[in-house]
Amino acid sequence: MHFLSPLLENYIAEHSEAEPPLLTELTRETHLKVIQPRMLTGHFQGRVLSLLSKLINPKNILEIGTYTGYSAICLAEGLQKDGELHTIEINEELHEMQRRYFDKSGHGDQIIQHTGDALNIIPSLDIDFDLVFIDAQKVNYDDYFETVIAKTKSGSIILSDNVLWSGKVIEAIDASDKATASLVEYNKKLKNDPRVETVILPIRDGLTFCRVR
Repeated sequence: MHFLSPLLENYIAEHSEAEPPLLTELTRETHLKVIQPRMLTGHFQGRVLSLLSKLINPKNILEIGTYTGYSAICLAEGLQKDGELHTIEINEELHEMQRRYFDKSGHGDQIIQHTGDALNIIPSLDIDFDLVFIDAQKVNYDDYFETVIAKTKSGSIILSDNVLWSGKVIEAIDASDKATASLVEYNKKLKNDPRVETVILPIRDGLTFCRVR
């Protein structure tokens, strides 16, 4: 499901902050070398993440799901000078490509890569995060949320990507479609969770914005 026409999507991108050349290069290489390039954050959403991070000016960021590093670079643009971004990716084959672009971005010293299962890695991080971006296995969203909220404080922001799931969240759910079923339950949970204030932004495939109370 397309929420906006391609013409409107192009208009929005053209009238928003330009995509940095490094991220254009990363997009091109991802499409040439990596499977499922549609997983990339992309120009418009990337600029949204960058601007949100700059408004929050976080000391510590946690990202669950690095892929080739596009969103991490966007989020790192808002870090405090002595801040850190911890990003977790289960696919170790992407590590070198991520690092190459992180170092080119000028934020390489601030971006710390973790490879493995986020649910095992997050509890080992003795850090309170000001900003969290969840963009990994959809069936685990609830588990990710419960694990990370213990690592936040009042005023922290938790972002969750792909929560509209190409519109499938409002359609009849196939019994075998565990990802959609998980996202439907996750969206209900966040709406009613007293620990956070929540809005869903209709950006790309849906971006939930939660503020920890």
